[in-house]
Amino acid sequence: MKQVFFEEDGAFRAGTILSEAGAAFQVEAAHGKRSKVKASAVLLRFDGQALANFIPEAQARAGEIDPQFLWEVCGKDEFGFADLARDYFGHDPAPLEATAVALALHASPMYFYRRGKGRYQAAPEENLRAALAGLEKKRRQQEQVDAWAVALAAGAVPPEIGAKLDDLLFKPDKMSLEWRALDQAASRAGLAPPKFLAGIGALAGPEEYFLRRFAFELFPGGLGFPEVPPVRAPEGLAAAPVAAFSIDDHETTEIDDAFSVERRPGGGLRVGVHIAAPALFFGRDHPLEALARERLSTVYFPGGKITMLPEAAIAQATLGEGRVVPAASLYLDLDPDTLEVTGTESRLERVAIATNLRITELETRLHDDSLAAGVVEGAHGDDLLALWRLARKLRAARGAGEEKSEKLDYAFRVESGRVTIVPRRRGTPVDLLVSELMIHVNATWGRLLADAGVAAIYRNQRGIKTRMEVEPGGHEWLGVTHYAWSSSPLRRFSDLANQRQLVALLQGEEAPYSRDELGAAAREFETAYEAYAEHQRHLERYWCLRWIAQEGLEGAQATVVRDELVRLEAIPLVCRTIGLPPSAPGELVRVAFGEPDPWEVNLPCRYAGKPGAV
Repeated sequence: MKQVFFEEDGAFRAGTILSEAGAAFQVEAAHGKRSKVKASAVLLRFDGQALANFIPEAQARAGEIDPQFLWEVCGKDEFGFADLARDYFGHDPAPLEATAVALALHASPMYFYRRGKGRYQAAPEENLRAALAGLEKKRRQQEQVDAWAVALAAGAVPPEIGAKLDDLLFKPDKMSLEWRALDQAASRAGLAPPKFLAGIGALAGPEEYFLRRFAFELFPGGLGFPEVPPVRAPEGLAAAPVAAFSIDDHETTEIDDAFSVERRPGGGLRVGVHIAAPALFFGRDHPLEALARERLSTVYFPGGKITMLPEAAIAQATLGEGRVVPAASLYLDLDPDTLEVTGTESRLERVAIATNLRITELETRLHDDSLAAGVVEGAHGDDLLALWRLARKLRAARGAGEEKSEKLDYAFRVESGRVTIVPRRRGTPVDLLVSELMIHVNATWGRLLADAGVAAIYRNQRGIKTRMEVEPGGHEWLGVTHYAWSSSPLRRFSDLANQRQLVALLQGEEAPYSRDELGAAAREFETAYEAYAEHQRHLERYWCLRWIAQEGLEGAQATVVRDELVRLEAIPLVCRTIGLPPSAPGELVRVAFGEPDPWEVNLPCRYAGKPGAV
């Protein structure tokens, strides 16, 4: 029986010829498979061979042939494998011997280049030398990858991998040795790289992973601040004839605003709204301005924050208790009977800060009952009562009616990995006082800048769209014609830039920012502000899941939002619920929890019936 050694689909095979038709054969392999083979694919014809182990035996013999030796003896000219087999064995090669040489040549592409069917040519010496060097390099690299993977599996992070951890997690070069080692170790452990790294202590957990990802994407220069020249308080500012107080959360260090109430001879009232003035501590060309322009806002999230300005600069300008601090002040002269605003004055001055009131304590004194009685006990009680009455007047003047909101805000506190979620009713008397005075100062200074033809960044709202723009367009929901954020210059670049424009106006100087510069800043601010808010929402959802696991909850009461979405009771978490029957928004249901996934920030929920159902 005639037999052939041939190439098919990139593999070498042997078979018995069953029939021949022109330039093609019908061939049967040793295991019985039949196939049509073109004559051009046949490398060798022979007969009398047992084919069951023909190819495996040829491969074994090929493995014993040194390709370096073949390369040295084959010469520089093109040759056929059978000719080289004859020289190698010193006689006409048997089919098995010729096949072994063919397989050895094919398996050594660095040494031999294919020149056609069964024909080869020795690689030039310099090419072979380079290829062998590359092979050796790959071998050493794989040894390094294996060593790093072993170290990672043992819980040690090699310095080379630790130095590139963020790149490996968020933008890996999958050809790099560091990635190959991390991927190899994580794959062997059956884990995704972030979970694997957390398991060996290289990440504290999902919260660190989320913060690293956020910083990698939005703070490529890192979360720290470079060294900058010190800032100095301005000289020559007059002292304000008042002592002011602020209202903030107890964690707040960037105290941007404070208030004062001056009772004048004859019964008149003068209310002061005093805004921290970092623009007076450093100029437009100071490196701090560039840092603020780059960051655009302080980032808040449960368990931490990333400030827009360095803490040292904040400490200089913040309206801290017991300090006399430069500030931009807006004074409102009020009719003592109607509390109508009869005049305003804007000043740059030094203001004494008597007290930093904290919201938690203040709400025990300034509440519906004390206001109904007309008495607010404790520090600055009479001033707080006057400011609250003014706030109601300002709200009515802009067309907003009485509003009783049952909506809740939630404060997250994270200490030593334990989370506390504290609900707080929105729209309290303290909220009203602060928000209305801030709206008024932002609206007043926005109009002042516009009337003077000074460029500013406005927060305009038309319909459902709120935009940062350089042309005043009014804020329909607030009911004001001009609204330029100016009240938080320690926390937002828009406010700092507007304050710098205001300072120049009050000092009779040229505005430092052009309309085009502020327009570019406004567009970038909106993008950054939304990204920062999304990070905050993501972390809040994560800590909600941690709280559920911490409290050992297996289910909860919830309110239907729409479709399959429900909002859980006691925490600000909205989840999709499997099996929820058609329900009206606002309807109460019970849901059962599956296993929370903190890495994916997902809580599986299923419908568990109506509240109180047995």
